[in-house]
Amino acid sequence: MRTRCVLGLKGPWNKVAALGLGVTLSAIPIAQKHDPSLLSNEALIRRAVSLVTDSTGTLLSQTTYALIDALTEYTTAVYTLVSLYQKYTQLLGKMNSKEEDAIWQVIIGARVEVTTKQQAYLKLESRWRTALRLSEMAAEAAYQSGADQASVSAQNHIQLVKTQVQEMRQLSQKAETKLAEAQTEELLKLKEEDPLLPAGQQASIEEAEEAYLRED
Repeated sequence: MRTRCVLGLKGPWNKVAALGLGVTLSAIPIAQKHDPSLLSNEALIRRAVSLVTDSTGTLLSQTTYALIDALTEYTTAVYTLVSLYQKYTQLLGKMNSKEEDAIWQVIIGARVEVTTKQQAYLKLESRWRTALRLSEMAAEAAYQSGADQASVSAQNHIQLVKTQVQEMRQLSQKAETKLAEAQTEELLKLKEEDPLLPAGQQASIEEAEEAYLRED
């Protein structure tokens, strides 16, 4: 009878023991294998320098957008002043003193606006140059660290923003040239309208003309 009982329990007991052993083994955590190359100093440096290029690229993008906006506003203000000078020149000799004073007040206000916009874009241009230097340094660090993709991306971005800013600068410089021409034309027309001005007033006009030409 004992033999029968043992034999009777043998089959089910083996299954229960095997099941219990499987559950036990499944509860034991198995250590994951890590690629040693991913934790090397070189790999960590490349990862860090990639983050740096991303951060400096974001800073460069933001300062570029701000600078382009400021240059656009400055250029618009310059063209507004050009238009006022041209209108004033056309009306010389056709206005009374009151009308002439009124338009000069508008011109003075426009000149103040141009100066304000110029100071704003020059301030942003200084920040942009700093961001540009940081991006160039980050691109160089990425190249030296072997992070080729990060280096190439940073260099392409730098070249793109340089082109965008240069194009906007050319537009603003064109506007400044137009302004110098309009101011010179206004002074020449003023001389034609009043050829017999007193010597002191004539000298003042000539000095103003030279100043306008120096601004160009």
